[in-house]
Amino acid sequence: MKMAAEVRWLLVFLISCVVSSCHGETAHRKFEYKYSFKPPYLAQKDGSVPFWEYGGNAIASSENVRVALSLRSQKGAIWAKQPTNFDWWEVDLVFRISGRGRIGADGLAFWYTTAKGSYNGTVFGSSDLWTGLGIFFDSFDNDNKHNNPYIMAIVNDGTKVFDHANDGSTQQLAGCLRDFRNKPFATRARIEYYKNTLTLLFHNGMTNNEQDYDICFRVENVMLPKHGYFGVSAATGGLADDHDVLHFLTTSLYPPGQLPTDGQKVSLEEQAKLQQEYLDYQKKLDEQKEEYRKEHPDQFRKNEFEEYYETENQRELRQIFNGQSQMFDALRELSRKLDEVVGRQERTLSLISQVQVGGVQVTGGQTGSQPGSQPVLIDTIRRQEVDAVLNNQNIILNTAREIKAFVGEVHTKAESILSNQARAPTAQVQPMGYDYQSLVSEVRDGLNALKKDVKSVGSADCPNCLTTTMFLLFIGIQMIILLVYSLYRDNKEAQMKKLY
Repeated sequence: MKMAAEVRWLLVFLISCVVSSCHGETAHRKFEYKYSFKPPYLAQKDGSVPFWEYGGNAIASSENVRVALSLRSQKGAIWAKQPTNFDWWEVDLVFRISGRGRIGADGLAFWYTTAKGSYNGTVFGSSDLWTGLGIFFDSFDNDNKHNNPYIMAIVNDGTKVFDHANDGSTQQLAGCLRDFRNKPFATRARIEYYKNTLTLLFHNGMTNNEQDYDICFRVENVMLPKHGYFGVSAATGGLADDHDVLHFLTTSLYPPGQLPTDGQKVSLEEQAKLQQEYLDYQKKLDEQKEEYRKEHPDQFRKNEFEEYYETENQRELRQIFNGQSQMFDALRELSRKLDEVVGRQERTLSLISQVQVGGVQVTGGQTGSQPGSQPVLIDTIRRQEVDAVLNNQNIILNTAREIKAFVGEVHTKAESILSNQARAPTAQVQPMGYDYQSLVSEVRDGLNALKKDVKSVGSADCPNCLTTTMFLLFIGIQMIILLVYSLYRDNKEAQMKKLY
């Protein structure tokens, strides 16, 4: 038991050492303004963007760069003028992709390549056969596998042609299924390349909290060329979206102890001189404060005591501010949890809707995926099945409409019958085209005349004569036959009226 306790303590010590060493290896960060742009005053008065150049159908304004307009067959790009002079980097890309249609096209691309691409190329507005990294925010489903909008990363060595037919699924390094169109807030992507590890964090734009990122993918052993160019491109096709880039913020990353020193460093003599000037100014300011305090002792004493008390308005404002701060924190936490629940629901529904025939790709969001591995393909419902379901629904709707019309007609006839009976309670319902009441009256008169004739004849025996009972029975059968025929003819005429 003693030996086991010592082993446990040794393991705890080793784990703590490893954790402390990991925390101690935080990279040094340096903002690179020559590889960044953001509002306000993003573009100058002449329309140029400092340290960047754009072309094609791209338009730069003071608030954003519209890389591709919401018109058909538009292409544009913006590229940094200089290649990078650092190995590891992190880019915060803030963008909006919005359109009026339910489906958009084609998408937006982030580039890190050895050479600048064109401004009207075939791959999301830039050149094919690139050398470096391309991260594509693809909004159109070219392969009809119902797996868009999709985010993917592809590393090219300059020899691979982008596979448009399969949306690049056969060439992707990693990816994830995320929706980035028509969001209430701007969507964000944080792309980090540090020590040959490529990581993409994605903000879905459902909240205004800038830190609501979730991981899209993380891939190790990614070899990218050094000193590449940053760029962003976009393109539209038969469908069109507005592709706006609001921020492009680049930060260089350096391992601990490797932060480069600037060549224009202030010398020690200048540092000492500046330090002495600062101390002299500080001393002079303290002397002036002391002189003012001696000249106005009452005011100073009053102000000194007022600092220790707060008025009722200040107390009330402070309480209101504290309460609103707590409410804001609680709402932000609820919003974050709601986003997580919605994301899980969407992922669950997408997995449920997939069937085992075909090819929806499920590789996004898996950390530690190996480069070049073949994605697992699962299929969704096929198009012909969707058409069959829609046809069945249309048939059901048409049948329901016919039943509704027939019930309405029956209801109308029933109302007319009830109204006729209300006006004349002893009257009989008469179908159109026949006067049954007059017919019955004629039959009744005939019977009365026959009775009179029978009475006049008397009770003489007549073996060959027809009895009264048989005669009445014959008349009743004739009336029933006549009534059935008239009802049958009425029904046929009503059906013919429906047809015409």
